[in-house]
Amino acid sequence: MNVLTPITKPVTLDSSLSQFQNATWDDYLTYRNYYPDDRIKLYFIDNKLLIEMGKEGINHASINQLFTLLIGFWFTQQSNQSYTLLGGCLLEKPNKKSGAPDLVLYLGADYPQWQPGTRRYIDLDKWRSPDLVGEISDTTLAIDLDEKKHLYADLGIKEYWVIDVQAKRIFAFELQENGKYEIIENSVTLSELSISLLEETLNRLETESNGMVANWFLQKITEITQLKKTDL
Repeated sequence: MNVLTPITKPVTLDSSLSQFQNATWDDYLTYRNYYPDDRIKLYFIDNKLLIEMGKEGINHASINQLFTLLIGFWFTQQSNQSYTLLGGCLLEKPNKKSGAPDLVLYLGADYPQWQPGTRRYIDLDKWRSPDLVGEISDTTLAIDLDEKKHLYADLGIKEYWVIDVQAKRIFAFELQENGKYEIIENSVTLSELSISLLEETLNRLETESNGMVANWFLQKITEITQLKKTDL
């Protein structure tokens, strides 16, 4: 494990920083405060810091936007369910932990709202943890299934998705009473949405645009909703 070199003046970020390194909370704050929000993504846990480049590749961006659409379309079928999407926001438990998941979902009216004069991240000492977060994993699958999984469990996030860009598969986890994640086949946060349906949707990107794939998903969940109403 490398020891992170503190920065006191501008430095060039490179891929050698894209692994967890020994660091202090002050090191984390230095990077957080120095670099613009869209330059880097920061993760801090157990005195280790991970720095990821903020710019997305085409595959990552396409899937990220797709899942934002899918979540929004899912809630069109859920009457009177309030939700808020804050993907990409930095989640911070001051002096302890931080992460910047690609997907961030809050259910209900109790969600973070920015106030003039405050920093542009979610302070988890002031706001509750999200109901669901997700990572789009292109080159970071091992870290997303290991250190980041522990991070989000420690932050008390009820559900965590890892979306494997290369294999077009989805790992979905629910937080248990023992503080550990267990794999699930149906989403808890999204009213038992089948993870297999999400994977089927994801695989359609091989031949279709993310907009057309999202429309297909909307059609499928509309059919499911209608069948449920018929069965009542």
